[in-house]
Amino acid sequence: MVTKPDITKRQEQLLEELNKCDDELSGQELHRQLIIDGKSMGLTTVYRNLQVLIKHGLIRSRHLPTGEVLYTPVDRDIHHVTCVQCGTTSKMEGCPVKDINTPNKKPKKFQLLFHTLEYFGICQNCDQSQSKNQI
Repeated sequence: MVTKPDITKRQEQLLEELNKCDDELSGQELHRQLIIDGKSMGLTTVYRNLQVLIKHGLIRSRHLPTGEVLYTPVDRDIHHVTCVQCGTTSKMEGCPVKDINTPNKKPKKFQLLFHTLEYFGICQNCDQSQSKNQI
């Protein structure tokens, strides 16, 4: 059984904002949303607390080819395909690894919280642009 770690009020505010959103948010987007909601928090404090929430296993992060990092709660089983040329990202339908059986022998003192899966490639627009430039 997973026990929820003790988190601060600021960390709880970040979790609430992430749970309100249907998609992922960057640290800057979270910062802006907190300001809009009247919950002032410095940008550095936002990023510091996001790292704590990751270490607690409550949120996950995804790094885009642009260097931007997006955050979402771990209970969302969302996976993406990302174009390495233009950075366009699309959600995948379903989870291809959801039904894979985890090993019966789990390492001692290890509790699986979540998994990540991401595909990288060339989107249709970039592929067509490449084809036109080669002619």
